[in-house]
Amino acid sequence: MTITDNKLIPRQFTKKVAQTINTYGMLEKGMSVLVGVSGGPDSVALLHVMMDVSERLALKLGVAHLNHCLRQESSDNDEAFVVSIADKFGLPCYVEKTDIVEEQRKTGYSLEEAGRMARYRFFQRVCQKNGFDKIAVGHNKDDNAELILLYLLRGSGAVGMGGIPPKRDNIIRPLIRTSRVEIINYLTTQKKTYTTDASNYDERFLRNKIRHMLIPLLKKEFNPKIGESLNRLGEIMRSEDAWLNHLINPIFEKTVIRSKDDRIILSMPELAKLNIAPQRRVLRKAIQRVKGDLRRITYTQIRSISTLLENDPGDGRLDLPGRIRVAKKFGQLIISKENKSLRLMEVEDINKKTFNFQKVISKSDINLKKPVYIKEIKMVVSFLKTDRNAIKDITGCKNQDAFFDWDLLKFPIIIRNYRKGDRFTPLGMTGTQSLKKFFINNKINSLKRSCVPIFLSGNQLIWIGGFRIADSIKVTATTQTVLKTTITTGVESLG
Repeated sequence: MTITDNKLIPRQFTKKVAQTINTYGMLEKGMSVLVGVSGGPDSVALLHVMMDVSERLALKLGVAHLNHCLRQESSDNDEAFVVSIADKFGLPCYVEKTDIVEEQRKTGYSLEEAGRMARYRFFQRVCQKNGFDKIAVGHNKDDNAELILLYLLRGSGAVGMGGIPPKRDNIIRPLIRTSRVEIINYLTTQKKTYTTDASNYDERFLRNKIRHMLIPLLKKEFNPKIGESLNRLGEIMRSEDAWLNHLINPIFEKTVIRSKDDRIILSMPELAKLNIAPQRRVLRKAIQRVKGDLRRITYTQIRSISTLLENDPGDGRLDLPGRIRVAKKFGQLIISKENKSLRLMEVEDINKKTFNFQKVISKSDINLKKPVYIKEIKMVVSFLKTDRNAIKDITGCKNQDAFFDWDLLKFPIIIRNYRKGDRFTPLGMTGTQSLKKFFINNKINSLKRSCVPIFLSGNQLIWIGGFRIADSIKVTATTQTVLKTTITTGVESLG
């Protein structure tokens, strides 16, 4: 490389970053910008190029560094390195230490996600306390390509496929159109030092596998410009997503019954009118309005809400990350952000609603066709004793119906709550299974378990009402008399 080239690279790099800032309207003259600096090449290059740009835009710069305490002495050395750069250029420097492993334990997030969230919380605190207008971070176009590919592998929708936005709220990414190679060349020609993080090469992390294994393979075997292709895909998806969000606004407002900061109520009849694509967008928009973002809200969770709307005739509830609760009541879908942990609230709800019921059913009750009303769970149980030949099909029976071999039953039949230690042999199995495991496998949460009627013949559990009968009392080819049992839910009273 010639001396001329060495002088040209920094000018080209700075020009490209300045064009990115102008294209996306990231900054205005006289603004104050807090630059997040980890010590790595991306953030160090960002700081230096922002100092070049600041001369033209009269920017006021500051430096922020969060010590994650992950690599002991190395983390402290990174902190000292960042402080020394800020001191060298007379920039205010804001430093904080956070135990990210402890953050991960408390939040349940991945280590990377816990670190990202802690970092942005710190940046925002510094920004608000010291009057900075913008926060600049060092994501580049290779980061963007890797993230798009990561979301593609996970089966993400348009939002994920859009990748990293050049700006969002007060966060700007001036390097988003520069490559990692351009950044290293810029630093090398200017003889700027930076630190390296060994964890960036640890291929136990999926992001690193994509960076060091998959991207090189795709470049070599399929498309030498895969990075450019992925970035172009991201830009297309972002613009189309913005357009669709604009179209969905009037549809969304039509579904809203009431809205507050921590709660939004949607009309289920209006939601039911929508095609599945706009319905999902309405649900995502409602969650985002309440939660503040859509992080950790997956396609599967949105699909579960749609399923709740379509298939469950009664009330229902789903709990989502970020203390978001989705409840279906009286033709309304209520999305709220709770102040407490949802797990803690569920335990409290169970304690508040703890009740027991037990009904004893004799042979005479069945012969008289006498229905049984269980007021605690608003359920009616009815019985029909009939000849086997009168039952045309027992294989396609609905969940509220069960068929038993009359001659195998022992009376009285008991209907009661689930109790700890209950076990049964599900239809089609030979060994026993605990009801607790059955409930977990069938995604019946703790709150609903006490409302499931358990049927016993003698001391033997024969039916988990609405779910599965026991194998021992099933109707077979030799069965002569059948007891058909039907449960009806949501009944206020018999009278």
